[in-house]
Amino acid sequence: MTPIEQAESISSKLKLNRVSLKNFLTTQGILIVFIICLAGFSMFSDRFLSEENIMTVIRQASMIGIIAIGVTVVIIGGNLDLSVGSMLSFATVLVVDLHDKIGPTNAIIVMFAMTLLIGAINGLLIGYMKLNSLIVTLAMLSAIQGITLIYTGGQNVDIANQDATWFAVFGRGFVGGIAVPILMFAVLALCVHFVMRYTSYGRRIFAIGGNPTAAVYSGIRKSRCVFTTYMISAFSVGCAALVLGSRVMGSQNNVGQGYELLVLAGIILGGTSLMGGAGSVWKTVIGVLILGFIQNGLLLLGYPYYTQWLVTWVIIIVAVWLDLANQRKRLFTSHS
Repeated sequence: MTPIEQAESISSKLKLNRVSLKNFLTTQGILIVFIICLAGFSMFSDRFLSEENIMTVIRQASMIGIIAIGVTVVIIGGNLDLSVGSMLSFATVLVVDLHDKIGPTNAIIVMFAMTLLIGAINGLLIGYMKLNSLIVTLAMLSAIQGITLIYTGGQNVDIANQDATWFAVFGRGFVGGIAVPILMFAVLALCVHFVMRYTSYGRRIFAIGGNPTAAVYSGIRKSRCVFTTYMISAFSVGCAALVLGSRVMGSQNNVGQGYELLVLAGIILGGTSLMGGAGSVWKTVIGVLILGFIQNGLLLLGYPYYTQWLVTWVIIIVAVWLDLANQRKRLFTSHS
């Protein structure tokens, strides 16, 4: 082999290695960030990587994660759901208030029925009536919060005899040493991940989010698929309401306020594109955990609570900027 051929071979191998490294960073970058965050905070706090603290963070993040799983499906389908915060307030207030009136089992059934009804309204307006998802869910956020205040008369609700009900199992229970909220988070994530990755329904949602016009011409019923994504989102909110209501055994009228931002931050941090058609449930799980560990690390380092909101804002801005830059690069590459 001549020196020129050797140089070309080395150049080709280096180029291949760069491409492989780039592909690895693209697909596994979120996991690398997660490991870096864990290592970074552990250097400044001995408690950070303790088993007790890790399980506490995962347990606290599980409620946001449960909601984020449902919203991830909506966003992959090319839409948004900003109503989940107020929906969480309403569902939690409803299940706690009805607990003493009709019993925990009936309260849970009614709560899920009403939450799914809200999801159906969102799905009907956005999927079948073709209204803008941002406007519809933003309006629904306000409407649900108003309904919650009217329902309670502005008063907080509590379960009377908290020690005599099995309802506490959802927020305070353990199975095999693992907290029930963590198990609910894991089971829901596995089920939705399987559906989105290995079923025709999941492929239809990705197709609709990626190219809705082509999806329709391919025979996909876009309206029905969009409707079902909002039902999945509403169901996940209902599951989170079980966790929140049974953990506190009571509820404030605005208990879910701000959760929509935390949910979006976790989803965006996980790499799901706001443009639709790209995303992963398991990466959303990692994104939510990163957010939870960052917030926990800041508290352990002695920073005030409000710094979490500032950090969340920075995460959202940076993640959205990276997502838009990536979309522009894909668009440029496809036209070049």
